[in-house]
Amino acid sequence: MLSYIVKRIGLAILTIWVIITLTFILMHSIPGNPFAQEGTMPEAVYNNLQSYYNLDKPLLVQYGHYLLSILQFDFGPSYKSSSLTVNELIEGGFPVSLHLGTQALLIAIPFGLLFGIVAALYRNRWPDYSSMILAIVGISVPNFILATFLINYLAVELKWFPVATWTSWSHTVLPSLSLAMMPMAYIARLMRSSMLEVMSQDYILTAKAKGLTRGAIILKHAIRNAILPVVTVLGILIANIVTGSFIIEKIFGIPGMGEMFVTSIFNRDYPVILGSTIFYAAILILLILIVDIAYTWIDPRIKVTGESK
Repeated sequence: MLSYIVKRIGLAILTIWVIITLTFILMHSIPGNPFAQEGTMPEAVYNNLQSYYNLDKPLLVQYGHYLLSILQFDFGPSYKSSSLTVNELIEGGFPVSLHLGTQALLIAIPFGLLFGIVAALYRNRWPDYSSMILAIVGISVPNFILATFLINYLAVELKWFPVATWTSWSHTVLPSLSLAMMPMAYIARLMRSSMLEVMSQDYILTAKAKGLTRGAIILKHAIRNAILPVVTVLGILIANIVTGSFIIEKIFGIPGMGEMFVTSIFNRDYPVILGSTIFYAAILILLILIVDIAYTWIDPRIKVTGESK
């Protein structure tokens, strides 16, 4: 296991380096300049800004400077927020996105698993139909449409929740529901399919023949094996939710990672774009590694050494 983890960490570092390189090249290949939108800026001021941020250097030199700063865990200063560094922007935005994402996950994962299990156990009956209709709606309806509906109905008409901003727990309910609906629906559909496949396996039939109760079969055998495909996608789902939903945060005026990233793209704030991308990639790779390790805990038959019998 230790050897496997060391190899995966090495691969993760290589992956992050590739992401840094590709993002750096693509970002600088776009025509224009971060300070070209500043209006009638005096040429001397423009030249000073170019020199201060090393934008007047050859691209390869800029790339070398940036890699050196990354090794020191320094994402550099923001071009548009001169008083803040990218590290400070991430430190301010990520806790908000983490809070929102955690609430959304606490809705999506338990209810997604529950709906999927119920749908499989009551196949072709009303609980199955109800769960799958909800799942189809969750996958088909974009989260910004759902967010608009929740704002109009629950906030404006019924006045149960505030419309936007981020100041109290009540402000987190609607964005959490909007963010949780799609992953909850996806988990429900995946869990249903996996449960149906597991319930038809020979070892389930053997357990029934031995006289085990339905509850014992479901809890001890079916769910533990059926949940493996769900665990596979949890790493990516968690990373997507926790690092911030661009659209949801923009709609509800939430000062998280998503809004920061969108703003940086419009402003062509290179350090913020690169820093956010690297931060997101690191979280995604870490969660995928955790998921792979969790596999061996959920099902000890899975080996990490790649050995074949």
